[in-house]
Amino acid sequence: MMRTIIIGVGNPILQNDSTGLHVAKELQQHITDPNIVIDTAYTSGFNLLEMMTGYDKAILIDAIQQSGAKTGEVKRFNLADLPVIHSSIPHDMSLPEAFQLAKTLGNTNLPQEIVVFGVVSNTMPIFDENVEQKVSHVIPSVVQMVLSEVRHDRGKETAGSIGWGVKL
Repeated sequence: MMRTIIIGVGNPILQNDSTGLHVAKELQQHITDPNIVIDTAYTSGFNLLEMMTGYDKAILIDAIQQSGAKTGEVKRFNLADLPVIHSSIPHDMSLPEAFQLAKTLGNTNLPQEIVVFGVVSNTMPIFDENVEQKVSHVIPSVVQMVLSEVRHDRGKETAGSIGWGVKL
């Protein structure tokens, strides 16, 4: 049985940056499969990679900035689609950099697939525990997108019992 980790990424006090955390909280009400773990992270790079180690698949939900896109748009990426962004913190690195380094060093216990659902937030972050309305309206859609991703994976494994462990 495939083991999956879903990680909501963000900062709980920086308005839209907390989007991934809100989605993860909502997903906990829908997923009961013991092979799917839902967690949250306030970090990136190596720390995220450590959380994903030992899983077959990782699904990340995070706020992103993307020029030309509107706040509230939802994008689905694979790890290979993400740009390598060098951190301004010398002891940290982006997830693609950390993943590549781990592979180069021989770590074979990494997920075979990493999917990122990014919710666009092109507004300046402010201190607020609530996301702005343009973003809060898409949280249910992001939840459904993640649930569809999980159901699709489970359907490939157990033909005839699609949706097992995933409530609608």
